[in-house]
Amino acid sequence: MARIEKINELLRSELANLITREIPANNYLITVCSFDCSPDLKSAKIYVSIIPDNFEENALKVLRRHSSNFCKILRKKLQLRIIPRFNWVIDETEKKAAVIDKILNEITPPLTKSGAREYGK
Repeated sequence: MARIEKINELLRSELANLITREIPANNYLITVCSFDCSPDLKSAKIYVSIIPDNFEENALKVLRRHSSNFCKILRKKLQLRIIPRFNWVIDETEKKAAVIDKILNEITPPLTKSGAREYGK
């Protein structure tokens, strides 16, 4: 595994733990999906999933507000010279997958009892 990939995984894991510990669960769940550092480690995109969707904006505000505190904690805990600046991004992967799944279900006929598909109806 390349150095940057190790750093991404380390920071993703530690940040996920920090979010769980530091941010109270106010009617929503935050999941850190991935962490993508720039090659110079000065900035990072953190892809998060927030359930339910209607709390996304509120959760992003909370994450942005806690960013500097997260950096301070990570700087003390990890042996990295640079902790990147966090850019929080909503991970759209699950939403896109749900749309694709819905389309596929609409165009694919259902299975019959024998397990075959019934075309032409």
